[in-house]
Amino acid sequence: MKKIFSVLLLVMVIFTFAFNSPALAADAAKGAKLFSANCAQCHAGGKNLVNAAKTLKKEALEKFGMYSEEAIIAQVTKGKGAMPAFKGRLKPEQIEDVAAYVLGQADNGWK
Repeated sequence: MKKIFSVLLLVMVIFTFAFNSPALAADAAKGAKLFSANCAQCHAGGKNLVNAAKTLKKEALEKFGMYSEEAIIAQVTKGKGAMPAFKGRLKPEQIEDVAAYVLGQADNGWK
């Protein structure tokens, strides 16, 4: 009985670490490169050249309900208004990386 319990516990630990691995998490460093190549034309320094009120600064993201990875991922994936959809241009993992980068920059004042 103890062996079965030990094996089950070991399996649970392995699955916990396998599915919560940092390697699976969004990569803000990769997101920075993707942002520079795909987003900076309109959003350099967290600004918005098309609509000056809707920047990527923390206050604006919060004001417009965009201060979450899920919201940013949806916006980048589907586009909205003047913002084009990047679903066909970027892979889902790349969009997650961009979202992680944007939130990190928003938290740090776009330095």
